[in-house]
Amino acid sequence: MSAIPDGAPGRRPHPSPDGPGRGPDTAEAEGRPKPKAGRNLPVAIGVGLGISAVVIASIVFQPLIFLGLAVVAVAVACWETGNAMRKGGKNVPVIPLAAAGVLIVVLAWFGGATGLLLGTAVSVAALYVWRLSDGATGYRTDIAAAALVLIQVPFLAGFVMLLATSDTGEARLIDGAAAQVLIYLFAVVMSDTGGYAAGVLFGRHQMTPRISPKKSWEGLAGSVVAAALGGSITLWAFFGVSFPLGVAFGVCVALAATLGDLSVSLLKRDLGIKDMSNLIPGHGGVMDRLDSILMVAPVAYVWFRYLLG
Repeated sequence: MSAIPDGAPGRRPHPSPDGPGRGPDTAEAEGRPKPKAGRNLPVAIGVGLGISAVVIASIVFQPLIFLGLAVVAVAVACWETGNAMRKGGKNVPVIPLAAAGVLIVVLAWFGGATGLLLGTAVSVAALYVWRLSDGATGYRTDIAAAALVLIQVPFLAGFVMLLATSDTGEARLIDGAAAQVLIYLFAVVMSDTGGYAAGVLFGRHQMTPRISPKKSWEGLAGSVVAAALGGSITLWAFFGVSFPLGVAFGVCVALAATLGDLSVSLLKRDLGIKDMSNLIPGHGGVMDRLDSILMVAPVAYVWFRYLLG
């Protein structure tokens, strides 16, 4: 680690996900009140509710539409993240990455865990072949960056496909596979909502100031409580799972969601950008909304296999 502090002569300041050159204390330094929410909240809520309604309807009534939505979301997220990598100086193939993302998700849907692993392995191997023609300069970093996109987006999304096509567990009211996906997504939404509310109302102690300055320990506590509450209630309602196990499930969801959010925030900070894109009003890019959802997917998959057999 360098002994030169941030802001000292000769050291480039760390880019902030709050915007290029705008650290967490910029508003205070300019004499303006520091905003508690970084986005247009009414627009963000409206768009979020609309997307949630479409996703819920698809997974409950027509799973193939859910697959279509997942394919589009993964392809766009790969495109966004690949473009961000290119802006950061990494020579990654944006369109092939998006195509590989579609392949992995579709194989996971129709081929289960074997399809997920096969699709990921073939896609990573294809990256090595693709990069051969550009020579040795930057080879390691380019391959690593492209592989990171594949693992961070379609591979993790593949676990959602495994949940959506699972034949384990008989749920009340709706299909068991649909119930698993809804419980998992609801727990993530509860984690994000609880963390946001607790952070805005009570946030005083920064959790990771060098990665995501707006995250606080109070917000993390809100995420854990909300996800534990949401997970325990929905697991009991659909599958009759005991509340202690539901609480443990929710705690794991909150921790994984926070790690997912932080990992993407760290990537954006390294690349010097605030959002992956501006495709979704009030939310940024598709990847900005999928960060915590994707990281939780394998955790939820393991939990459901344990709880439902």
